[in-house]
Amino acid sequence: MRKYQGTFDIADNFRPGKVELKVRAKETARPLGITLAGLARQVRQAFYGEEAVRIQRGRDDVKVMVRYSEPERRTLGTIEEMRIRTPTGKEVPLSEVASLTYGRGYSVVNRVDRQRQITVVSDLDEEVANAERIIRELDSGFLPDLVKRHPGIRYAFEGQKQRASESVSSLFKGFIIAVLGIYLLLATQLRSYVQPLVILTALPFGMVGAILGHLVMDLPITLLSLFGMVALSGIVVNDSIILLDFINRAIREGTPLAQAVEESGKARFRPVILTSLTTVAGLLPLLLERSFQAQFLIPMAVSIAFGLMVATVLTLLFV
Repeated sequence: MRKYQGTFDIADNFRPGKVELKVRAKETARPLGITLAGLARQVRQAFYGEEAVRIQRGRDDVKVMVRYSEPERRTLGTIEEMRIRTPTGKEVPLSEVASLTYGRGYSVVNRVDRQRQITVVSDLDEEVANAERIIRELDSGFLPDLVKRHPGIRYAFEGQKQRASESVSSLFKGFIIAVLGIYLLLATQLRSYVQPLVILTALPFGMVGAILGHLVMDLPITLLSLFGMVALSGIVVNDSIILLDFINRAIREGTPLAQAVEESGKARFRPVILTSLTTVAGLLPLLLERSFQAQFLIPMAVSIAFGLMVATVLTLLFV
């Protein structure tokens, strides 16, 4: 993470412990009947001791421990010279049945869902770096290589990235429910299964406009941008409703379909344009605001304003 500009206060919750000597059983230990548990037990008996007997002394029990002498317990050389007893009673040098390596233990082991985990966190200067780009590069380069080198490792993005993913997932589900709600309301009022679908064709136009707006304003698409797109879906259908309602009334009065459509475009052009312009005009001060507090809401305003402008033009042409 330190290789990326704009990252700071990088830390993790891994705390290495003291230096320790790690004992592992060799393959040569198996034919002799020596297991890793047996090795560990004998090394522990040599340095910590094994209780041989308890002596009653007044009201107290006194443990008698059998172990190496204190000078022998103070040096690691004793381990290298140590001999291990086999199940048959014979003794073999420790180096013949075990490998000894120096390393660090763990001062603390953190777990999530019973799995060991290390959390790496970093703060970010958003004026210098982009969090999504860094995460994307880590996910496509360094982290997969890390898993290849250490197959037992799994990784996951948590914190702000996880919350954003959960929000987007929840927003998408809510958007689907909202579109179904719009369809049901329109189908009930228009008494048609097809006409609500015609009205809902304005939604893709609005999404295209929202994305073009972010390109024009040179803004990344954020979670607030998606909020604006969801809000936009309830606004852009209004122009289509105005047009279709006029067409339906004209047809009920006996006007031919083609003529009703043509008259609808002429008669409702001004209401449709004014409806969209007043909404965009209301959002204009927010779009032009340069204060720090406004930067949070500008992506949502861009989605609504530009999406509405593009959808209005395309609605008049295609719906």
